[in-house]
Amino acid sequence: MLRPWTVIRRLPLTSALLAVILALSVVTRTLWDPLVDRSLHTSLGYGLPAFESGSWWTLLTGAFFAARPLQYVPIIVGLALFGGFAEWRLGTRRYAVALAACHLAGVLGAAGLLWVTRDHGYVWTTTLAHARDAGPSAAFLGAAAAATVTLAPPWRGRARTLLVAYVVLFLIHMGALADLEHLLSVGVGLALGPYLVGRRPALTRRQLTRRDFRLLASGFFVVAAAEVALHPFTTADGPFTVTLSADARAEELSDSSLALGVLQIVLWLWLARSLYKGRRRAWRWALALLVLVLGIQLANFGWMVATGEPGLVAAGWDTVGNGVGLVVLLVGRHAFRNPSPRRARRTRGSLVAPADDDQREQATVLLREEGTVNRLAWMTTWPENRWFTSAQRAGYVAYRVHAGVAVGLCDPVAADEEDRAALLVEFSDRVHAQGLVPCLFTVSSEACRHARELGWHSLQVAEEAVIELPTLDFVGKAWQDVRTALNQAGKLGIHLSLQPLAQMPRGLQMQVKAISSEWVEDKGLPEMGFTLGGVDEAMDPAVRVGLAVDSESTVHGVTSWMPIHDVGGAAVGWTLDVMRRLPGGFRYSMEFLIASACLSFRDEGCSVVSLSGAPLARSAANDDGLDRGTVDAFLDRLGETLEPYYGFRSLLAFKAKFQPEHHPLYLVFPDEAALPRIGLALSRAYLPDAGVRDLVALARTGH
Repeated sequence: MLRPWTVIRRLPLTSALLAVILALSVVTRTLWDPLVDRSLHTSLGYGLPAFESGSWWTLLTGAFFAARPLQYVPIIVGLALFGGFAEWRLGTRRYAVALAACHLAGVLGAAGLLWVTRDHGYVWTTTLAHARDAGPSAAFLGAAAAATVTLAPPWRGRARTLLVAYVVLFLIHMGALADLEHLLSVGVGLALGPYLVGRRPALTRRQLTRRDFRLLASGFFVVAAAEVALHPFTTADGPFTVTLSADARAEELSDSSLALGVLQIVLWLWLARSLYKGRRRAWRWALALLVLVLGIQLANFGWMVATGEPGLVAAGWDTVGNGVGLVVLLVGRHAFRNPSPRRARRTRGSLVAPADDDQREQATVLLREEGTVNRLAWMTTWPENRWFTSAQRAGYVAYRVHAGVAVGLCDPVAADEEDRAALLVEFSDRVHAQGLVPCLFTVSSEACRHARELGWHSLQVAEEAVIELPTLDFVGKAWQDVRTALNQAGKLGIHLSLQPLAQMPRGLQMQVKAISSEWVEDKGLPEMGFTLGGVDEAMDPAVRVGLAVDSESTVHGVTSWMPIHDVGGAAVGWTLDVMRRLPGGFRYSMEFLIASACLSFRDEGCSVVSLSGAPLARSAANDDGLDRGTVDAFLDRLGETLEPYYGFRSLLAFKAKFQPEHHPLYLVFPDEAALPRIGLALSRAYLPDAGVRDLVALARTGH
């Protein structure tokens, strides 16, 4: 824990400003006697009236006072938190520049805007043009906005969203001079931040994912709930509000109106929560609600225009806001396809119906009890899958449905080879019966043989790297890189923490999530799925996560390991899934983590470790004489296209450092005519948020 003197040394400017503000508040008695009620206000407070009278010194003097005693509370707390954060992240010199620039931009920008817009019939700006303000809030809020540039994703985006939401909502509902200054200073701070750290601002474009659409839709209704909560406190002369009489304001604050407001807040928050989960029913309710509200608002807006009623700005603001929410719901409709658990249970017999948690639990139990030959099989328990089960035998086939194709994942799970072969036949028959195309992806040589016995075709799509632990020994020139990693880690005090992520301290969990989020953001493309897990999958209690942690509890690298259940259900080893490294962290993090985990697993009595298969990367293809055409070319093209971003082929070369045995993994399918659909389905499985046109164009490049 940081000591007070340590904080003061790290934050000298913030500490000095706090001391000066408190001292001046006592000397001038403004801590208990309101500045706004005294003649001193005209000589200290800034604003358009002060500047027009030539009192330019108020730019400086006004920053050290508060207009009212109670305002010292948010000023002191805000300066300590926001200002302290900015100085901690930027350093004292850059923090001083940000403070001065944002204070001047906020105060002078607001004064200039009011000077231009006053006396033109807009009551709000005309009123504010006569107001004075005091305090450093614009300075430290703008500096905090500038300091967000030093944060890594996703914290950078979250911090900026909260700051912008705060200043916008308070400007709309409060509309004080300080609120206008805050909006301008935060905007300047966001633009200034990149320059302070030595780079130019850059607007990055990336395709919105399903999660993005869910967050946007959910955030829209959270903001709507916040607006309802702020409505009783809204001033009558804000920028987007209709001037209300005292009787109308009293009516709005009546018990019935407050009860209706609480009901609205509950409804909006329920919709926000359900939309975040991608619920189809919530999307329909939200869509119908917004269409109804927009229809009423447009009719009301037309009536106001025709009759000359006041409040056009407020009505237009509400209409535009709801229109934006409607557009998000319509454009992102593909992100809201999850039915309610009750409906999922009613349609369990359909292969296209999403599975529920009970089915996932059943599949997990079957894998633990029955086992299978595929060492990657734990990914068949991931929640995005569906599970086909048989009434005649214990086991299942995990699959996903895309583009009219039921893409099976890994080998069928069952203890007996005959049962695995029979499950493949039953799965194929059920899929064909429902008008879908069956195929299985990343299956072992055994499943490939069973499929070929059915007349299916096969295509090698990856190579699995397998390490036999009983004979593992890091001796010889071939293991030089691994030994170097272990030795360097020991010198730097970096050790392995290997346990379920859900059981780790929250501080370590947050570092893991931050490393993963930054890794995804740096790619500039959506995070891939299907056979590639992420932090959500690593939170499974059955999965063990290896962290490279130094003496200061800083996480330098992350790996996750899925259990291997051999035929009969015996736990015999672990399969590597997530690999993430802290940018600028320990150089040999991955080598250290994999080597240390292998030694730990060997000491525990495990017999095998799988480094998994590098998707879209293979050193040789299994050629059965067919014209593989679209799928083969598509996979090669997709692998080449994504290599600079995800490095699958580089990953295949990296795993060679551990001298593994290579085992081929296959795609098996029944009909060559279905290859274009299978190629599209695989791309949908790996990149579910890509546009259809992009995927079709990518597939066609293989011809």
